[in-house]
Amino acid sequence: MRFREKKPHKHEDSSSETPPLIVGLRDRIAHFTWPWFAATMSTGALAVVLGNTPNRFNGLHTIGKIVFIFDLVLFLLFNGIMMTRFILVPHKILASLHHPVEGLFHGTYWVSVALILNCAYIYGNAKTGPWLTKALEVCFWIYCAVALIVGIAQYSMFFRLERLNVTHAQPAWIFPIYPLLVVGTLACTILPGQPDDASWKIFVGAVVLQGLAWVVSFLMYGIYMQRLMTSALPSANFRPGMYVSVGPAGYTAAGLISLAKQASTLISPNYWTDTAVPDGEIVRILGIMSGLFLVLFAYWFFFITTIAVLAGVRQMSFSLNWWAFIFPNAGLTLATIQAAEVLHSEALNGIASALTMLLVIMWFITAAFCVRAVYLGEVMWPGKDEDKTMERVAWGWRGNRRDLEAQHISP
Repeated sequence: MRFREKKPHKHEDSSSETPPLIVGLRDRIAHFTWPWFAATMSTGALAVVLGNTPNRFNGLHTIGKIVFIFDLVLFLLFNGIMMTRFILVPHKILASLHHPVEGLFHGTYWVSVALILNCAYIYGNAKTGPWLTKALEVCFWIYCAVALIVGIAQYSMFFRLERLNVTHAQPAWIFPIYPLLVVGTLACTILPGQPDDASWKIFVGAVVLQGLAWVVSFLMYGIYMQRLMTSALPSANFRPGMYVSVGPAGYTAAGLISLAKQASTLISPNYWTDTAVPDGEIVRILGIMSGLFLVLFAYWFFFITTIAVLAGVRQMSFSLNWWAFIFPNAGLTLATIQAAEVLHSEALNGIASALTMLLVIMWFITAAFCVRAVYLGEVMWPGKDEDKTMERVAWGWRGNRRDLEAQHISP
């Protein structure tokens, strides 16, 4: 199967135009990169939000379940395409993990896994037996181990093999640690169904790993703020990616508050101290206050990014960064939902519902532009994806030489 590059109609003499690029399916699959999993991450995050949003109506749970099933199908499809890519181009397996652009997005794959586990409990727990409880416990610890290894291995590779420019710092530098940022929300979702011994271990593990992810993210915030203060904003096409900076504070706030709400049932009254106030209540109050401490920080980045996006909206064309309209802001929505619950605020419930509707609208808009971009050859196309400079590290991969070199295009 072969594809011809789609170009807008022009009034000039067609003889003066560059002939359209024609590539095969093999070459398109070779440019299926890790950022595509931002789509499954966003779809899974939307399903989680739909399962938690306040002001519910009949059928909302069913809608959320449909979104979850679609996310599963999409995730399996993307896995198949990615495996095909690596079979066709084996050298890209390692190269893609430390490539200065594509490699940063490897974390989106594992965040997608965490959100699938999250949805499995939200939409499947009531209709399954005890096996799901044990399966989620095992999967939780496997996920934590893998996410920790990814966070260590990828940053180690970047430190040793790449030299990223601080003047081009972007929130995507947080992505290698992003899989651990959703551990808190995953843990608080599955905790109610776990037995006492397992739930206590999950609680402690979630707090520790969430803390690691937040501290690393906070360090990256400093570098990103330095770039914003001393250099230009990202180009208009990549400004939606600035929303990634909303996610760490949003997911951490949501995780801390939701874990704190369950602390009093998990921690015995005098586990650490011998005081009149039960230890679980102390942890609950501290956790809620810590989460509330971060909520407005997430909103601050949300408004800063929104202003930047609106300022450049007329120059924007689609890139996979557009999926950042959904998944980081889903963390902000979850944090708002948790804050509304502990503060008993109807106003915050209304804001959370409004954010949920905006996420649904932006998902449809982004999905439509994504499909259009694939059809027009704006993504999954030689020279247009995050791996376009990978020939530097991919040991000679040149795509379909007969077609691409004849048209002077580097794969």
